Amino acid sequence: MRKGGSMERDVKLRIPRFRRFSTVQLLIALALFFIWAPFVEEIEGGELIVSGLFSLVLLAGVVAVADRKGVLVIAIVLAIPAIAGRWINHFRPDLIPPAVFLVAGLVLMIFVIANLIRFVLRAPSVNTEVLCGSISAYLMLGLMWTLAYWLVDQLTPGGAFSFNTNAGTRSMNGFTGFYFSFITLSTVGYGDITPVSRIARWLAAMEAMTGLLYMTVLIARLVSLYSSPKSNDS
Repeated sequence: MRKGGSMERDVKLRIPRFRRFSTVQLLIALALFFIWAPFVEEIEGGELIVSGLFSLVLLAGVVAVADRKGVLVIAIVLAIPAIAGRWINHFRPDLIPPAVFLVAGLVLMIFVIANLIRFVLRAPSVNTEVLCGSISAYLMLGLMWTLAYWLVDQLTPGGAFSFNTNAGTRSMNGFTGFYFSFITLSTVGYGDITPVSRIARWLAAMEAMTGLLYMTVLIARLVSLYSSPKSNDS
């Protein structure tokens, strides 16, 4: 009986634990999206490339937070309508309006960001995973608000934003929303795009406050982790 029990324990020890995928992969996917998406958007077939890069970011976000099977299942359930809706809207915009995949994408990003922040705040020490996770969470915050601005622009018939430039675009989809989001998140604010509706102003104010609070809390947390004694697992 002892021998059988010992073999059973050995088998249990050999079973691999479900573990988090590297957040480095998510940061790489975000870097590819941020570098290439603004430049390929205007070329022929550029929207297809942007959709592919966006899907890659969402998939990388799913696997980056999958430290437990339950989290992975929830992330997959949230990712399916976001990714499928984006591609269906790309090929058949008459079937699914942009608001459908924008809402699904927002819900998925909120879930991924919350899990990334939880991972950073609960980390015992600073390592590559923690640094990549914290940077990825910040970049995904800007991407999340990009979708939010696009959604508000879609749902506001009179126009939620005022464009104070001579540029031809008058919509918050694509690079315009991306640009405004990160300018607001970093609290730079050039004034070339102005939120005019109540919900658009509220979103811009919330993003600016989130950017400031995130950096403050993140720096304090990383300094605290770096100053604490390092464990052998870090």
